[in-house]
Amino acid sequence: MPFSSLAKLGHDAPLRILLIDAALNPAEAAAAGGPSLALAGLAQPWRLAARLLGAGRLQVEVAGAAQLAAVPAAHDYQIVLLVADEIACALQEPAWRELALQRCQQAQYWGAVGAAVLWLVRAGQMEGLRAALPWSLYGDCADGLDGVCERVILTPHLYEVDGNRLTCCGGAASVDFALGLLLACFGAAVQSQVQEALCVDRVRGADERQRVALQARFGASQPKLAEAVALMESNIEEPLAADDIAQLVGLSRRQLERLFKQYLGSLPSRYYLELRLQRSRQLLIETHHSIVQVGLMCGFSSGSHFSTAFGTLFGMTPREQRQRRPPD
Repeated sequence: MPFSSLAKLGHDAPLRILLIDAALNPAEAAAAGGPSLALAGLAQPWRLAARLLGAGRLQVEVAGAAQLAAVPAAHDYQIVLLVADEIACALQEPAWRELALQRCQQAQYWGAVGAAVLWLVRAGQMEGLRAALPWSLYGDCADGLDGVCERVILTPHLYEVDGNRLTCCGGAASVDFALGLLLACFGAAVQSQVQEALCVDRVRGADERQRVALQARFGASQPKLAEAVALMESNIEEPLAADDIAQLVGLSRRQLERLFKQYLGSLPSRYYLELRLQRSRQLLIETHHSIVQVGLMCGFSSGSHFSTAFGTLFGMTPREQRQRRPPD
């Protein structure tokens, strides 16, 4: 489990969480009907859990841009997350940004959600770490950062936990992120109750990718990368060799590996394997194909290889995944 290192936090009394809303104009947010999707998706699961557990076990606070200066030093908080849906936010103000980073860095675990992830990258706070940057901001990350972006492992995943750093791409994924944290800190029973209260059918894992076409993400700036991924996506049942993919897109294998490492944080072979395994998981959940058929449909000629690879990525066997399939 990616959040396993946070399990000890659930034993703290109480676990205190601070969510910093970096919205530039809270009045405009209120006029628009409330907080951003990222903030609401993050805060609501935690607030429901706090009602279930009581203030003695969990306390959740939200501070807006205008309120941050009055927030006590963050050593009282175990988790602090900076949340922003738009780049145009309070983080553009140097003094406020410095204060927000100070509050974050004094917590045991800290990080950012949505566009705020980009600000952590720009501030040099994610160097050498995995970061779940919203796909729409990849271009902004690469522009004018003097190599900072190259020292960050940008991943296409919904959220990431790397050491004590937490990042999430935001939007609806904030709900999955919050529920994943709840599972790690307080266990499956609490997560299940909150999940039911929110009418969430399935919690997406950290390993799941942001659902957007690679052509939209990299088509203009990295057309060969987008073409390589498109080849993988259209050849799930009969996988292509890495050398063949490189040749088809007009690159050497080394050049292809460099592109995947820089923009997807993975080698082509690993990315391709995870793509096939993600597809197999979807088939196990959504269809009645046998496990053997699913393996073959996703390019696994060996049942044992399929089972081992699936277990390594998802922490359960294909059979266990099928048993978790919701009833028709």
